[in-house]
Amino acid sequence: MTRTAHPTDPAIDEAAAPVAAYSARALVRAVRWRTGLSQGAFARAFHIDHDLIVALEHGEARPDAALTAYLRVIDHAPEVVREALERSGL
Repeated sequence: MTRTAHPTDPAIDEAAAPVAAYSARALVRAVRWRTGLSQGAFARAFHIDHDLIVALEHGEARPDAALTAYLRVIDHAPEVVREALERSGL
């Protein structure tokens, strides 16, 4: 069964099963909020394009599977992600 997009929130993940559907807008906002960072600081800290963060939070874009996974890792262990980015020279 495919979930159709909610007319007021184009960020609904249409590929997810109905019980696993989530709002990409809510995911990005929640992860960023839990880090305590502004959009710009979050984008810089985790090397995500600032314009993409803005578009995601406004529901104008949806994250692909890789970005969704990355956001979940950031949410789970933000300091580990920062350390890994520093080690890699980013």
